[in-house]
Amino acid sequence: MGGTQTDSAPAAQPGTTPVFTARAHITGGRDGRATTDRGYPELALAVPAELGGKGGAGPEATNPEELFAMAYGACFLSAVCFLARQQKLSAKAFELDSTVVLGQEEGGAMGLAVELRASLPGVDHAKAAELMHAAHDACPYSRATRGNVPVRLLVGDEPV
Repeated sequence: MGGTQTDSAPAAQPGTTPVFTARAHITGGRDGRATTDRGYPELALAVPAELGGKGGAGPEATNPEELFAMAYGACFLSAVCFLARQQKLSAKAFELDSTVVLGQEEGGAMGLAVELRASLPGVDHAKAAELMHAAHDACPYSRATRGNVPVRLLVGDEPV
């Protein structure tokens, strides 16, 4: 392959008009490197020790689960903030912790589970739960994983 392709994009879902396309180039799989077609960031990838990796790739190395946790979390929090602003609520102090668990399913296949834990200061619990569920309906990552990856939503320590 040797680089990124710029002449084609995957087909969008029927009825969807592409507004942005992200491309990445990976070498070496979980023990390799990844970069975007823009050339940055360029990331070292390493298998975590828990998965049999050496665990010595240095503090700059990451893995697909950490990248997914960051991407899903950023997208989901953006959806929460957008929905809050539509309701004239301040979202400036909103924060989200995203956890992605890679686990072995019965039969040996690997699967994911996600936890999205929000801090929504200034928003009562009922409204926070409403925002979280609405964001889960709207977020492209939530929509892409729905029915395939269990996602637990929390505000603080309370499930919603």
